Amino acid sequence: MENGKVGFGFGCMRLPFNGDAVDLELMKQMVDVFLENGFTYFDTAYRYARGLSEPALKAALVDRYPRERYTITTKLSNEFLHSKEEQARVFEEQLSRLGCGYFYYYLLHNQGEKKKKKSEQLDSFRFIAAQKEKGLVKKIGMSWHDSAQLLDKTLTEHPELDVVQLQINYLDWENESIQSRKCYEVARKHGKPVIVMEPIKGGTLIQLPEPVQKLFAGYNPDASPASWALRFAASHEGIMMVLSGMNSLEQMRDNISFMKDFQPMHEEELALTAQASRIIQQSAMIPCTGCHYCTETCPKNIPIPDYLSLLQQGHSTTQVVYYFNLAQSHGRAEDCIQCHQCEHHCPQHIEITKHLKEVSQAFDGFKGW
Repeated sequence: MENGKVGFGFGCMRLPFNGDAVDLELMKQMVDVFLENGFTYFDTAYRYARGLSEPALKAALVDRYPRERYTITTKLSNEFLHSKEEQARVFEEQLSRLGCGYFYYYLLHNQGEKKKKKSEQLDSFRFIAAQKEKGLVKKIGMSWHDSAQLLDKTLTEHPELDVVQLQINYLDWENESIQSRKCYEVARKHGKPVIVMEPIKGGTLIQLPEPVQKLFAGYNPDASPASWALRFAASHEGIMMVLSGMNSLEQMRDNISFMKDFQPMHEEELALTAQASRIIQQSAMIPCTGCHYCTETCPKNIPIPDYLSLLQQGHSTTQVVYYFNLAQSHGRAEDCIQCHQCEHHCPQHIEITKHLKEVSQAFDGFKGW
């Protein structure tokens, strides 16, 4: 947030569906309401919404409004590519699928340890910079899903990036697996404007435990759960844009009600979100405190607290991303040999080997990686 101003963007990853197709009539209504209220930023990617997000955005927005009415961000999803030629083909396909002539922001999608290696293999950083030089892209950046330390290294290596898109929400702010706050601080250190993704954590911060509902209602009974999440994300210096993956008019109208005349959180409200985060974490079934005593003697170098944290947060695409990024430099849950050394060192007496089996069932069998 600079001078109290922060943008609000329409995230097009979780679009409304009618069967196997995007509900275009509903999406058109949502686009109309969004623009009517003065918002112009749309965020999509090649593989969003089963690969249908870009064509749907063309039909609902690009084909119906003049180019100056909107800003489109899309992303290069290079994990499934094998050559620089494929990279160029995908970019041309995106220009065709969206039909908007140029992209204002073009990001390397879902970067982390594994995806960064692919980007280096395909020379993707130079590729997106070349599209900017051609005028087909106005600004370049990346969406990030990994540690703050690696983000610092990457931004040092690539000062040409204009923006960075980070997962920021009050539940992940101090989470050592996601490192929202630490990544945000790295972006600030490098002077990069931040686009916020997952401010509601895929809907997790809508269905709140009863104690959190009472906590928030006691302060402001009229504020929706989404307002607490989005306003938290938008209430930090350097936040350029906060995205919301809305898939209904009800969600959109609620979001617009507090983002149209956005008011940053007061210190008391920020303290309440920190308290809410602690309550949510304490209500989880695994009482891990993140002390890391269990990892000191693990013969397979399994980052046990990180994996347990991801397990408790649910099996979403985002959690899978973080799991496989961690697995690049650590053992997977399936590598556990059940020596039980971790359990001998756990002050919380957690049945770690049992939960690692659950982690493995949830993540190791994922076939999209």
